[in-house]
Amino acid sequence: MTGKKKEATLQVSVINQEQWEEVLATKGLAVVDVYQQWCGPCRAVLSLLRKIKNELGDDLLHFATAEADSIDALEKYRGKCEPTFLFYGGGELVAMLRGANAPLLQRMIVEELAKEKSVLEQGGERKVINYVLDNEKIEEEVVHLHSEDGENIIVPASKSYTVAIIKPDVVAHGKVTEIIMKIQDAGFEILAHDERLLTEVQAREFYQHKSTEDCFEDLVQFMSSGPSHILVLCQLGDSASVVQAWLDFIGPTNIEEAMREKPESLRAQYGTQTLFNAVHGSEDSDRASRELAFFFPNISTASGTEQDAEEERVERTLALIRPDVARENREEIMDRINKSGFKVSLQRETLLTEEQVRQFYVQRIEKDYFPALLQSMTRGPVLALALTREDAVQQWKDMLGPSDVTRAKEENPECLRAQFAVGEHLINQLHGSESVEEAYREITFFFPVQQTLAVIKPDTMEEHKEKILEEIRERGFSVSRLEEKLLSRETAEVFYEKHRDQPFFNQLVEFMCGSTCLMMVLEKENAVEEWRAMMGPTDPDQAKVISPNSLRARLASDVLHNCVHGSSSQHHAEEEIKLVFGCMPELTDEDSLDEKTTGPHDVSPENYQHHQEEHESNTHRLQAGVNGGHEEASR
Repeated sequence: MTGKKKEATLQVSVINQEQWEEVLATKGLAVVDVYQQWCGPCRAVLSLLRKIKNELGDDLLHFATAEADSIDALEKYRGKCEPTFLFYGGGELVAMLRGANAPLLQRMIVEELAKEKSVLEQGGERKVINYVLDNEKIEEEVVHLHSEDGENIIVPASKSYTVAIIKPDVVAHGKVTEIIMKIQDAGFEILAHDERLLTEVQAREFYQHKSTEDCFEDLVQFMSSGPSHILVLCQLGDSASVVQAWLDFIGPTNIEEAMREKPESLRAQYGTQTLFNAVHGSEDSDRASRELAFFFPNISTASGTEQDAEEERVERTLALIRPDVARENREEIMDRINKSGFKVSLQRETLLTEEQVRQFYVQRIEKDYFPALLQSMTRGPVLALALTREDAVQQWKDMLGPSDVTRAKEENPECLRAQFAVGEHLINQLHGSESVEEAYREITFFFPVQQTLAVIKPDTMEEHKEKILEEIRERGFSVSRLEEKLLSRETAEVFYEKHRDQPFFNQLVEFMCGSTCLMMVLEKENAVEEWRAMMGPTDPDQAKVISPNSLRARLASDVLHNCVHGSSSQHHAEEEIKLVFGCMPELTDEDSLDEKTTGPHDVSPENYQHHQEEHESNTHRLQAGVNGGHEEASR
């Protein structure tokens, strides 16, 4: 009871227009946590706010929470799941912060309080802002990211940087804010800060350089067991040795050695054993660069001009592994990609129809080699990858080598196209985008921005709703529609029509009608497949084996009470969204291709068998063109 009382006195709760006007009329600086009714205030910053209030002890500093749904003045902030803090002085908006970035929030509170006191004491003029969430001005030196596809980070070229990770065991024990304060006190500047729950695949990829060590599998399991905090650090005073300075500050990897030789280090203070050693630091500047690109692909290095920053920005490119090598050499090629510093941000295995190949290679249909290319691309599943790293387009083209297989073997026998040539095939087996512009078009073709229906079921609403919403945001989804609904029996029966003949149908319908669900329209590249992967298999027991980090593996109890629902295909997504919301929301990316007519479809036993029969019927017709092809299709 005592704790709740402290929270109530720390932040004034504002739930109507009258209370809102009272807050604006308060003398001094009011820091308002604006929240949506369905997700509640940002609880993660309470201890930080209490610490600031106790340390400053200033009667002119006030904290409040405000429900955007019920206050007309906050209408423009509705529908945003990201924490938003508004700073008011004299009833006017003077600053705003998106995201629960503890170091930046603390700094802004101190600075804005000082400005407000100056206005009150000296009669100066307040610097009022009037921008909204979608057009926010962000201070150049610090940007807080929440997803891989979020805002850009600007890392000053004049400063060296390193990547730091506060690991899951420390996060679980609530020591993040304490460690961050020590980091700042030691003279490190935090350029970016993100809380991230690594998947097992991501953890394995990040620590690939340790794959030969005995503890590798345990390390992967540990790093994907809970959220970590990812920081990008530089040093005040533009130190050129921040990588080594950070390694010295955190201490030796071995905890016993850290306690013996550097008892004041972070690992000595917070680590428990070598695996659970509290924090991570980049081993050298090259590793820091790779790790920065891994966690924050939207990054630029500011060297004084916009042109320089543009040239240094991390890019994405499309890579295709064609059917003839995808079957046998896929893993070897993927290993080469990972070791070359690329991050696979999107991946999809798909069967292409002749029409889809013609659409993708529309500018090459008249080329002599096109019949051979067409047969190669429709022979079986194609593996499509969106690769991310600095200068990705050119780097991938360099790895591929010349487009002509004969030339590749003669001039660059180590390149991928030479090493993975198939027999006497004139068509090379790997594709790369020609330019950044082409990469955008090609990635959009294979990974169109989609919408899918996501449902948090009744059994999960009370205990896990906020956690699931947070993970959805962390995985880069946009929530374009969100509503708590109590389904009617009629709607539930239509919703699960495909299960009508199953013995569990009535039980399923009654369960879904028993209490409210949270219905959402999620939007992202490849949204249907990404959300299904995040959910995991329908059976939680199977999910624990196949996808142990999925929502169902961690949160569901049985097949019926399996936590969440997701559309099984783009077509089903459209039907379900129309059923629940009455219409399909417009996609935010107007340039996305319509998958129903142009986009590829994922491999399944049914469409693969159909594809094989269709391909065999076309082989003889294409053979004449194949024999005449002498030039490669793709760069």
